[in-house]
Amino acid sequence: MARLPYLEADQVAPEYRDMLKRNTNLHKLLVNSPDMARAFNGVGGYIRFKSKLDPRLRELAILQVGWMEKSEYEFTHHVKIGKEFGVTDEDIAGLLAETEGKPSHLEPLAKAILKGAREMVRELAMSGLTFAEIKKELSDEHMTDLVLTIAFYCAVVRVLATMKIDNEPTTAAPRPSPSRAKAPRLCAWITISSRPRKRST
Repeated sequence: MARLPYLEADQVAPEYRDMLKRNTNLHKLLVNSPDMARAFNGVGGYIRFKSKLDPRLRELAILQVGWMEKSEYEFTHHVKIGKEFGVTDEDIAGLLAETEGKPSHLEPLAKAILKGAREMVRELAMSGLTFAEIKKELSDEHMTDLVLTIAFYCAVVRVLATMKIDNEPTTAAPRPSPSRAKAPRLCAWITISSRPRKRST
């Protein structure tokens, strides 16, 4: 149960109701502080619609953060969003394999970006070697956008967790049985709560 109320449009001043066009629990809660919510939406909107970073790679980085942080809300929402930007079930299978240190069919740049996202979650910063590997393929602008995207969604998952924001029933996917946990349909949430979190101290 969320720690603050979810506000509907009729509970918000008219000049802020545009922020509830995306009818999600995250936006309904953040609008308790409407000016902060608008600033938050500005960054999120830039990342999704204005950044020149390849959108598939962007969404894979976000999914990696959601998976590492066991954020059902973030992961399931961005499986859906990612599909709109070219992420496939095979990409998600590759993400899970890479996280476990197993081989995947992802291209080298995607693998490096996922590694960089994991390092930022676990170690706070991306390692010099990983940064340099990604930088071979990305411009300074794209590299800046990638790092800020990963950092922003590291913040988002902490907001979701601290505010105890509920996943919407239409977004939350049923947990598969153990016999289906490795099936190709990896757009479902795959028993993340059973996975140990690795974080350096």
